[in-house]
Parts: sequence; C-alpha cells; structure tokens
Amino acid sequence: MDFAERLKTLRKQANLTQKEIAEKIGISQPAYGDWERGTKKPTQENLVKLAKIFNVSVDNLLDNNIEEDELANVEVLFRMASDGLTDEEKATFREELIDFMKERKKLFEEDKK
Repeated sequence: MDFAERLKTLRKQANLTQKEIAEKIGISQPAYGDWERGTKKPTQENLVKLAKIFNVSVDNLLDNNIEEDELANVEVLFRMASDGLTDEEKATFREELIDFMKERKKLFEEDKK
C-alpha cells in the first residue's frame, strides 16, 4: 500500500472527511485531496500533524509494513484497551502494540524455520 492509499485508509478508519482532516492541519481540502490521490506529498511538518491525528508514528504513516489484517486486529485491540487514556497515552500505546506484533511475527517466522 503506498502513502496515498494508506492516508485514505487511515482517514476512513477514523471516520473523518478530507475537509475535516484539512481543517485540523490548516490546509485546504483540495490540497489534502492531492495527497490522497498521490499527486503531491505533505511537508514533514504536515506528516507529523497527520501522524498525531491518526495516532500512528510518522514511520508507520510512510512505510506500511503491516498487513491490512494485522492493522485491523491492532485497531480492535487498541480500541478495547485504550478507553480512558489521554491522546498522548493512546499514541504511545498504539505504537507499542504495533511494535509488539511485529516482534511476535518475527518470532513465529523464526520458529517455522
């Protein structure tokens, strides 16, 4: 999944419109739409803002090494376990869950060898 597809997927998972995201970032909706179409790329500053909105790391936003099924599972676990946490705690918790799943996957793959 490339950056544009990843961005659109994250926005839909968050149940937000392009206009809502654009307003949160401080840009126009057409400019945001360009990112989802892949015709333009956001600045580093805007990447950080996007990562905060979606509660993911910038690395995760740029490089989707997680399969979609894995992402869906992480999202379910995250929503169940993060109720009552602050936004900062949720962001940390989400990154830790993703890192944990990546490490477990590596261990499972090594066990198969």
